[in-house]
Amino acid sequence: MSDNDYQDLVVNDSLLVGKPLLYFTTVFVSTGVLLFGFEQGVMSGLLTNEHFKDYFANPSSAAIGTMVAILEVGALISSLLAGKISEKIGRRRSIRYGSFIFAIGGAIQALTPNFIVLTVARFISGLGVGLLTTVVPVYQSEISPSKHRGRLACVEFTGNIVGYASSVWADYFCSFIEGNMSWRIPLSIQCWIAIALYLGSFVIVESPRWLLNHDHDAEGIVVIADLTTGGDVQDERARAEYREIKEAVLLHRLEGESSYRYMFKRYKRRVIIAMSSQAFAQLNGINVISYYAPLVFEQAGWVGRDALLMTGYNSVIYVLSTIPPWILVDKWGRRPILLSGAIVMGLALTFISYAMYVNTETTRHAVVILVIIFNAGFGYSFGPIPWLYPPEIAPLSIRSKVASLSTASNWAFNWLVGEMTPILQELITWRLYLIHSTSCFVSFFVVYLFYPETAGVSLEDMDSIFDDRSSTFSFHGSTNYQPVDTEAQHSSDDRYLSGAAVARQQALVQPNTVYDTSSQLPPPLGPSLARQKSETSFRQQLNSFQQGHSSSQFSVEPPGLEEIAKYKNSDQNSITTSLRRGSATVSSIVGKVLNKKSKQDSTAGDEEDQALTSDQESSNSAH
Repeated sequence: MSDNDYQDLVVNDSLLVGKPLLYFTTVFVSTGVLLFGFEQGVMSGLLTNEHFKDYFANPSSAAIGTMVAILEVGALISSLLAGKISEKIGRRRSIRYGSFIFAIGGAIQALTPNFIVLTVARFISGLGVGLLTTVVPVYQSEISPSKHRGRLACVEFTGNIVGYASSVWADYFCSFIEGNMSWRIPLSIQCWIAIALYLGSFVIVESPRWLLNHDHDAEGIVVIADLTTGGDVQDERARAEYREIKEAVLLHRLEGESSYRYMFKRYKRRVIIAMSSQAFAQLNGINVISYYAPLVFEQAGWVGRDALLMTGYNSVIYVLSTIPPWILVDKWGRRPILLSGAIVMGLALTFISYAMYVNTETTRHAVVILVIIFNAGFGYSFGPIPWLYPPEIAPLSIRSKVASLSTASNWAFNWLVGEMTPILQELITWRLYLIHSTSCFVSFFVVYLFYPETAGVSLEDMDSIFDDRSSTFSFHGSTNYQPVDTEAQHSSDDRYLSGAAVARQQALVQPNTVYDTSSQLPPPLGPSLARQKSETSFRQQLNSFQQGHSSSQFSVEPPGLEEIAKYKNSDQNSITTSLRRGSATVSSIVGKVLNKKSKQDSTAGDEEDQALTSDQESSNSAH
């Protein structure tokens, strides 16, 4: 089919394309982590609410710690499963089901009759949170252009902290309400947010990398075009990105394995970086503040509603601190932000400990200022970056698994901190903060020695900055594609581009020439590219692979225009159809639960009838 023939077809255009689609999706999926932030902060304010404490008969510190930390247990379980789930059903549907589970947990929390039910409901919410916090960062990294990937991930994290701040102020304003509604209303808000996310999941696009990895090629090129070229599937930029992603998919299929054992064997450094970044985010002490800020302020001398108010002021500064990384993360890079943040956080926690130790007239004011400094340091550094690192450093074939393990690491240490904090606050008081300040300083040296810089590197070129495998790059490219200014390519703004990216773009200028770019690249990328030149090219590997497979699914070229038009005109990808399928799924789940209950009631009734018959027979025989 020619271009003119395609133009003559009646093709359903996407409702939202280009940057509006990208930014709308970013803001919207941030609702997923906003739910986590809200759930994280809402309980901290309720712990000092007199109506809450009276209703649950003043639970002990151990009971409070378990109730707060049970969220992390649920999140840990679902995050370990999220890798397989999101790889099987897709990122978008995983977000949908995560929000549905969270809505159920939130509703039960708001209506809870006792402390045990509240604890169980937080576990259910945790299942939803674990799924969302694993899938959303992966989804965000897979739809974002490399030069803005860091910024969009930081915007997403800001959504998390907006959720936290919203919960703190909801607790504060509801504290003026007399009766149990003062704590039930804040718990019910999260349920409505989850419902909004569930409905919105029918509007956002699926990850193009997941689509191509599962051979949904027509939908994949349409999504790529919607995100990058305003919906024009014939634009060479969209087609070039399609080829790049498809080549990466086929390359990892050549490996033939993506098990956890294989992942640890071949990509051990990447897995350790992903898991350690999330572990340090928790061990550095953020949840001592996020979960128990009012208790920290009460310990420092603020009482009742004043402790809540100080927490509210702290949350506002916390939100503002997450905005500078929007600009800095892709200019400075990831490492400088983590290093500077570790120092600020470590010093702030050390001085908090000292202020509580001396316990003078100025202690309570000093603690408020130092907590705000600590939170700002975290919001600027170890808040957003550990959610950005795992999905961007992992190859597509294991990205879900790496994200799953890193998020599980987050929740495991999150649970540890949440469980132990109220107990340690009673046992060792001011010394608690020295434990976390030590972790901050340790994280500084770990990042300095082991973490690479990944700013500006495309997901498909990430292999070139790691030593865990040889990277390959292709020299496809169209004569219709506009040549790249190679001098501009090596400007300071693009100093982190990988050898693969540079080689590919130079190949577009002169496709038949192999360039020695190792001397032009900053270390350690030059040596990496030098090693690549001695490797068998990807094209040779792919050609060899294709000889044994006649299926067209092993082609790197985008599907034909007729196939694309057929997909775009299909009712299967409409919002109405998606809502209908989602409604059918929910109805099926509810129907199974009701049928199971009905069968149990029926069985119980039969057993009761049998028992009555047996009693009657026994009575007759006795007579």
